[in-house]
Amino acid sequence: MEKAQVIVGLGSCGLAAGAGKVYDAIARIKEADNLDFELKKTSCIGMCFREPLVEIIDETGSYLYGDVDVKKIDEIIDKHIVNFSPIREYIVKSDKFESPYKEYFDGQVKITLRNCGFIDPESIDEYESRKGYHAIKKIANEKISVHDVIKTVLDSGLRGRGGGGFPTGLKWRFANNNRNDEKYIICNADEGDPGAFMDRSVLEGDPHSVLEGMIIGAYAIGASFGYIYCRAEYPLAVKRLNIAIGQARERGYLGTDILGIEGFNFDVAVKEGAGAFVCGEETALIASIEGERGMPRKRPPFPAVSGLWRKPTNINNVETYANIPWIIINGADAYAKYGTEKSKGTKVFALTGKIKNGGLVEVPMGITIKEIIYKLGGGIIGDKKFKGVQLGGPSGGCIPEYMSHTIVDYDSVNATGAIMGSGGMVVMDETTCMVDIARFFLDFTQKESCGKCTFCRIGTKRMLEILTRITEGEGKEGDIERLEELSIQIKDGSLCGLGQTAPNPVLTTIKYFRDEYEAHIRDKKCPALNCKKLLTYEIIPEKCTGCMVCKRGCPTQAIEGERKAVHFIHQDLCIKCGDCYSKCKFDSIKVY
Repeated sequence: MEKAQVIVGLGSCGLAAGAGKVYDAIARIKEADNLDFELKKTSCIGMCFREPLVEIIDETGSYLYGDVDVKKIDEIIDKHIVNFSPIREYIVKSDKFESPYKEYFDGQVKITLRNCGFIDPESIDEYESRKGYHAIKKIANEKISVHDVIKTVLDSGLRGRGGGGFPTGLKWRFANNNRNDEKYIICNADEGDPGAFMDRSVLEGDPHSVLEGMIIGAYAIGASFGYIYCRAEYPLAVKRLNIAIGQARERGYLGTDILGIEGFNFDVAVKEGAGAFVCGEETALIASIEGERGMPRKRPPFPAVSGLWRKPTNINNVETYANIPWIIINGADAYAKYGTEKSKGTKVFALTGKIKNGGLVEVPMGITIKEIIYKLGGGIIGDKKFKGVQLGGPSGGCIPEYMSHTIVDYDSVNATGAIMGSGGMVVMDETTCMVDIARFFLDFTQKESCGKCTFCRIGTKRMLEILTRITEGEGKEGDIERLEELSIQIKDGSLCGLGQTAPNPVLTTIKYFRDEYEAHIRDKKCPALNCKKLLTYEIIPEKCTGCMVCKRGCPTQAIEGERKAVHFIHQDLCIKCGDCYSKCKFDSIKVY
């Protein structure tokens, strides 16, 4: 290696953690000290819990530094670059010694994320250096037929990673069988749950893989134009997509007679959405592209028959398309060797919530939820008790700890009442109130309802009102049954997936955590000590020193007592703000 490389992770997660300032600091040091190394950019590396991340690659190996700030980078450059002495205590991964996150790395199989964190996403040369665009070249050079491409995708077992899990090859075959001369292909990059962080990270970190997957899909179904529907709130993803599209046009991967394939004409544009969750549903997305309000349409006809502009249209999400080039290059069997009988390949999850190692992980289908949380995720923050996981985004369901042996595949997850979704995994500990979690997610889906269906528009509002009452201590006998009845009516009476799945968090929390609902309603208590209006703060006489800190800070003067004397809280004046509890240095206030 001629020069050492210093690579900074500049995805949205890194930038939010201060990686932009670190990059600028490195550039200043390089110029001021006239240092001879190459400063490069990449995107999300996946270890969001250790951002900002800086990788140094020199002739001795590669070294990934975590939690790098402007102060640390001076020391890192001085010791590592100038004096050839890596700082081991800052390093999270290296090929020279065992990583403290060995299980995190060893438990992953990266196909979708194969290039994320390894390449400059704004460089087509770096994408091509890692077999980028080799798949479409293979199709052109070996004259692989449309039917053989579809068969390869079918044999791989790839199912749509957007939530429904419909076989991708079958979807392509339906669109291909429609002999209309005008067809479209769409990439849905608008999922609005925690899994959308995954979609955004792939678009920011490896936009060409998604673009190449769309080009292959267009070849397979005979589409001449495509749209990437991406929410405008992802400006970095939109920017890098447009750069990638321009570069692909210059190299001849977009345009007319692509790579000498006669009659294969295809181009792509980015359509920026307004961030409506309902536009993750394919017919609402189509309406939005057409300039209409994003509202779902009745099916059939399905988009493969009548989609964009009433022409045959194929829609897959970001993760699905990113898998396609790898499958074409490596073959269907190489992909199908991962996973279970009915769920092949890998799945990317965005780990969030009460978990130590939050960020992106890509695992083979068939791994258990518990393995993801404890081996890759590092377990629960503060080593508290694991309570459950909410899987599948706002419309997903909650899976309790005792079912954490559930394997990750479509059928097994669906059997619990949750859904795979686009890969959001929210981990909860003993301090999480499951009634409040249901209220939180229903609040989101209720606000995002497009209003077209009465059951979804009004039913979710009524459910939210009931859940809010319960968390505020005003629950009534029969509320649980009312929630269950409304859930069934909303699922049966809604046109699209948003309404059909919106009750999932409520139904699964009632199913697995019914005792918490009953405690809120009958005992007016929150077992997790989370719902403020259900808490009682009380001073423990034996521990109170009369320091006056709680009394001085009480906003309603609910605390009575003289200096060095035992204090007392008047419950009729207490507003449950918790200020006294948080400020007491003697643990003399209990909450129950």
